[in-house]
Amino acid sequence: MSYFSINGGKKLNGSIKVNACKNSAVAILCATAMIKGETTLTNVPVIEEVKRIIEVLSSLGLQITWTGEHELKIINDGNIALENLNQESFARTRSGLLLFGSLCGVKESFSLPKSGGCQLGKRTVNPHLLALEHLGVKITETAEAYNVTKENPQGAEFVMYESGDTATENAIMAASLINGRTIIHFASSNYMVRDLGYFLNQAGAKISGLDSFKFTIDGVEKLEPVKNYPIMPDPIEAMTLISIAIATKSELTVVGCPIDFLRLELEKLRIMGQQFKLSESYKSDNGFFDLVDITIIPSELTALPDKIYGSPYPGLNIDNLPLFLPILTQASGQTLVHDWVYENRAIYYTELNNLGANISLLDPYRVIVSGPTKFKPAEIICPPALRPSINLLTCMLAAPGKSILRNAYPIERGYESITERLNAIGADIAKLEE
Repeated sequence: MSYFSINGGKKLNGSIKVNACKNSAVAILCATAMIKGETTLTNVPVIEEVKRIIEVLSSLGLQITWTGEHELKIINDGNIALENLNQESFARTRSGLLLFGSLCGVKESFSLPKSGGCQLGKRTVNPHLLALEHLGVKITETAEAYNVTKENPQGAEFVMYESGDTATENAIMAASLINGRTIIHFASSNYMVRDLGYFLNQAGAKISGLDSFKFTIDGVEKLEPVKNYPIMPDPIEAMTLISIAIATKSELTVVGCPIDFLRLELEKLRIMGQQFKLSESYKSDNGFFDLVDITIIPSELTALPDKIYGSPYPGLNIDNLPLFLPILTQASGQTLVHDWVYENRAIYYTELNNLGANISLLDPYRVIVSGPTKFKPAEIICPPALRPSINLLTCMLAAPGKSILRNAYPIERGYESITERLNAIGADIAKLEE
């Protein structure tokens, strides 16, 4: 098990490029289970979450090989062997839920065990089940597994029970290979859903409305392999790097930010007094997303006049909300943070108090952050959740002195070579083994 030793309090400088998107990569990888033939993906993040999904898909019979530093070749011969499912890898990632939708296209019935991932309290799968039920797919739940049966698959018009990202992804994957037209209202139009949709369309799917909240999918008989599809840059990593720059009071340029999924976050920062510059926009490698370079300029911050909370797109991204915590600790005044989506995530925010923050827990969903505070070094174990863990690293980078961050696996689930990349711009982090 790896851990980080951080000599904090150092200014960062220069530029750092945003890596490929975790949530897009795992969804697109799961989609290859429904595409017979050889598909190649580029700009794939080399992170633990992707490795777990590759282990799961490989156990089902897909041949997946790294052909370059960030390139994958996936060969699907059409024989999916669910009886060989790698149970251990599946239990370590919630992304395995995306097999609901992809396997609906190639299996009449199948079972999947309960999934893992971040431990953030009870996370309902009802939106997934209800969406697929509209398409004639019945899912029954037992204590250990979900049993999936296609009873009368056909296109349908329905409303998502919740505008969830993975639930919408499951729905569009299933609908792509179901006969007839499907119209989905209140669909999530978030970044990873669009990236998956664009990939599926290149495979021959007929999905329209990806930039809206009403998707139309005309089912096709089969999908064709895709060659060299580049995964988009990760807007959550972009916000992480912005948070690190602000917390360490560094002037830093974050390169390749998907601006349409950061606009509200930047507006919140502007209201707080944060100064930044945006470059002219340019297209992502896959041609579907507008990118900018964002230069963060050290600024005096004041607390937001209103509470801050996450929402489905186009609201403030639910995964970006935690990344405001280090920033809010440096703002004069008090801010109420309402993380209504997850039962436990707000509890993890109080770990920052060990580093000098002043965060009061009101209930499992709400905290009050008082600032500004000075960070101090500490030794802490990462909680079993990705974004609260990266927050600890962020604040340790800003805390003068030596900090130890143990059990770095939650961070390595979603951030590739984070220590090397931060060291290249002035951080002092040693990655060690227990």
